[in-house]
Amino acid sequence: MRALLLILIIAVVAILIALASGFLNINQTRQAKAPEVSTTHNGVTARGGQAPAFDVETGSVKVGTRQTTVKVPALVVEKPARNQAAAVTNNAQ
Repeated sequence: MRALLLILIIAVVAILIALASGFLNINQTRQAKAPEVSTTHNGVTARGGQAPAFDVETGSVKVGTRQTTVKVPALVVEKPARNQAAAVTNNAQ
């Protein structure tokens, strides 16, 4: 239950950030209308009604490539000479 609540909170925060940054724009294009409800001796009936309509515009992210030259440092490894002393290590633990 906590995980579901955390996911819901994160989703709401993400939507609020998208709205505040202009990445997401929501406009209502049609108003909602409640249905007409009537009761008779046969039960309850509902007629009509209309769901609201929304126009949602989202931003776009463009991803591309370009060619460029990057300088990479050269790595030179030299072997030690035979007459050099071996490195001193301390293996005592």
